[in-house]
Amino acid sequence: MVQITIQVTEQLAKQLQPMSDWLPTILELSLIRFKTPAVQTASEIMDFLASSPDSADLLNYHVSDRAQERLQRLLAINQAGLASPEEQTELDEISQIEHIIIMLKAQNNTSN
Repeated sequence: MVQITIQVTEQLAKQLQPMSDWLPTILELSLIRFKTPAVQTASEIMDFLASSPDSADLLNYHVSDRAQERLQRLLAINQAGLASPEEQTELDEISQIEHIIIMLKAQNNTSN
């Protein structure tokens, strides 16, 4: 892993301090450049991480029912071969989000 040092204002530093353990994941989610409603799911996850969850909270975390229902709908549309390009892009973005969360949980599990 690479360490990066940045300069921020005192006010921003105070905001970032509680979520310092999750900053790499929050940055990764922020850099995906969402083009679809998947950004709502990413925002939901960033809000969760900003709450400074402990290891147990992280391992038990699941996205909202709204996000899960949207994913199920997209999967059904895709499986039927009816997904529009926008829906396919959203599925790809959700896949990226899912990968990040799986990796975060795995990393958390091995560090305990």
